[in-house]
Amino acid sequence: MNPRRPVLRVALLALTAALLGFAVIAAVLGWRAHRYVSAYERATTVVEGTIVEDGIGDVGDIRVRWMDHAGREHVQRFGIYDTDRYTKGRTFPVAYDPAEPGSRGFPADPDETSEADDLVVPILIAGFVTVLVVLAWMLRGLLFRRAAGQPRRLMMASVLAGDRPDGPPISVGNSTWVALAEDSRRGPDRWQRVMWHPAVDSVSGAVPVTVHGDVSSKRRVVIELPGQVRLVPIGRLRHRPPKRVVLEERSDVGGNLHDFVILPAGASLPENRRWWGRAVIFALVGTALGGLWAILFAGGLAVPLAAAAGAVLLVNVWALTGAEP
Repeated sequence: MNPRRPVLRVALLALTAALLGFAVIAAVLGWRAHRYVSAYERATTVVEGTIVEDGIGDVGDIRVRWMDHAGREHVQRFGIYDTDRYTKGRTFPVAYDPAEPGSRGFPADPDETSEADDLVVPILIAGFVTVLVVLAWMLRGLLFRRAAGQPRRLMMASVLAGDRPDGPPISVGNSTWVALAEDSRRGPDRWQRVMWHPAVDSVSGAVPVTVHGDVSSKRRVVIELPGQVRLVPIGRLRHRPPKRVVLEERSDVGGNLHDFVILPAGASLPENRRWWGRAVIFALVGTALGGLWAILFAGGLAVPLAAAAGAVLLVNVWALTGAEP
């Protein structure tokens, strides 16, 4: 990763994924909603149909037999809200387009907007989630700028890798922690979680750092490594080691292949994995999980849309946790 503003690159990647995912969902469902409304507005002829089956599926849809003015019989499934009113054997008003009597029918009851809502509500939900993601990144940036403007002091710091043995089955990777001490003669008494930065890979043991913020409080602080590299904090400053997180020296949990492999003359190792590689992995996993969920519980158009939503969600979870790639 380019050492200049790597966290900004991760944030932009996550935001781009969120906005692109929302654009896809809104475009597909918006187009379907537009076609539905256009067809509904042309359905000006109303006939009485008979409910031949009710309680279909988990949401209690009904199946209606109705006949157009040309004498053609139709049997069609409708989604409804008032399942107590529309039961088997009762009538159900159906509207259809007189210019195309062979086309589909629509509920003539203005209160029964289930099918239209099924197209509009997911757009609103996707928009709401996208706004939350954008606000989360904006808040993190504002808190970083606020902490970076606080008075500074010199301290000793050790960069640690955090792992949760009892964490979820899908791990986003090791978290990055900085243990702070007043000086080299004392042990650490403050712990701040930060977003991963390539500069932490070059930190070994305790090094002098500049800390922006009040270390006597629990407010997050910005830690500036040698070379004017400022780490973006995640969460509050802790006065005790984090629970359920095992902290280890980074040299004990990872390293560069060049540190462990002796190569013959003229040979070289492949380049390190790209910083966005884990984002691609989580996008693929999210696509698979979202698509599988839709196949099991919804089907149809929901499959590609849920796959897109799953990819966006997991990419942003990975990015917001600040795990190392």
